[in-house]
Amino acid sequence: MSEPVAPPPRVALFVTCLADLYRPSVGFAAIRLLEAAGCTVEVPRAQTCCGQPAYNSGDRATARALTEGLLAAFAGYDYVVVPSGSCAGMLRKHMPELFNEDPDLRSKAELLAAKTWELTGFLVDVMGFAGLDVALKQRVTYHDSCAGLRELGVKAQPRALLGKVEGLHLVEMENPEVCCGFGGTFCVKYPDISARMVGDKATDITATGADLLLAGDLGCLLNMAGKLTREGRPVAVRHVAEVLAGMTADVPPIGRPPDGASG
Repeated sequence: MSEPVAPPPRVALFVTCLADLYRPSVGFAAIRLLEAAGCTVEVPRAQTCCGQPAYNSGDRATARALTEGLLAAFAGYDYVVVPSGSCAGMLRKHMPELFNEDPDLRSKAELLAAKTWELTGFLVDVMGFAGLDVALKQRVTYHDSCAGLRELGVKAQPRALLGKVEGLHLVEMENPEVCCGFGGTFCVKYPDISARMVGDKATDITATGADLLLAGDLGCLLNMAGKLTREGRPVAVRHVAEVLAGMTADVPPIGRPPDGASG
């Protein structure tokens, strides 16, 4: 008698605020990758902000209110996958402590934290995904976002997947792990320091000779794309999921209008 076939993992995609407002293609790329990896993917409509801006600003009440809604929105799924190291890090590392005074909600928060993954980490470490059959003949460099790297250990996973992209040549920066200066509310609180940091990052990016910059956090990407554009540096910018999903021909780089569009 044959063994019963396990159903595919039921995954909730946490789109994130920045992807929803500025780069929906990141969400669609994530869905394409997750489905190719064998997952059933849903996008709960009740999802909101992860609460990180409020949390980082010391507004625990607002952060708790936001994340309490997520406990219900993501209940019942096998995994919650996020195309952002910072948002995934908020849910996995910081959210449970918001409910220390409520044991029932703390327990629910710990369950959500345990099943929350950054996209490339989930594809490689959980699903053993080897990548889609895609090609991109470009010289690229990769920025490691602070939260993804330091809170979740995301470093080798995106590089392993990029290594499967035909024609792609990855050239490392001298300091790929150094912060770009975005840091969520950091760039608002300390604009001069942030501007200096992203300036140093733009110099490091350009020194690689790459014509495409990738990362897994949209906040970092928007910050670096803005600086590269303002300084006239000829480096395109994309979320790593867009490359892995083979969407580069359909979606313009971050900060650039489609061909033929104005502005």
